[in-house]
Amino acid sequence: MKLGLRLLLFVVFVLAPLNLARGHGSVLLEDDICLLEIGFLEAHFTIFQPDTRGRQEYCEDVPDVGHSVFVLEYLHDFLREMPVGFKIIRDDTNFGRFANWEDVLSLGDLQPYTVFEQQPFEHSFGVMTVNYEFLDEGSYIGIVTASDPRADKSYHSVFQFQVGSRPYGIMLGILALVICLQVFYWYSNRHKEDVGIEEKG
Repeated sequence: MKLGLRLLLFVVFVLAPLNLARGHGSVLLEDDICLLEIGFLEAHFTIFQPDTRGRQEYCEDVPDVGHSVFVLEYLHDFLREMPVGFKIIRDDTNFGRFANWEDVLSLGDLQPYTVFEQQPFEHSFGVMTVNYEFLDEGSYIGIVTASDPRADKSYHSVFQFQVGSRPYGIMLGILALVICLQVFYWYSNRHKEDVGIEEKG
């Protein structure tokens, strides 16, 4: 029983936080700051919903349908010299949080999935701002593409995000809590039984 409890505690307190810290796809969470990886380049990444959430910042998932603002602040000057585009597609194939560029390529023609597209252009001031009005809840995939015409090479960032509540998210959280409480209950009873046996002995 003690081994089982140790394994559960290891999963809850060690593996789970590590998974959350990774974020979704190309999004990293470091020191409460979201970083978007675009190849070897990085940008600060923030989502706002000013109409419904004021100045509240979101790293990936957004709680409401409606007006959403995506802000990318370049961390490398090199990005300012590159045309950068942004696209949002529906995650109809359920690639989920670990969606990557290979998954996107496997879709072939992206037009049927695309809900928003901003053509690539240079942001010499180092900030890209994208406004989009979400009409439906669901899973979406963001795609940022930076092109280096001098090297004839493109860099891609792919990340999944949820608009509205994640299905099963609350249920899974409750289930995890129930399991932890049940294990604690079993452990407490086992400990009391062991103490009672020692006192009788």
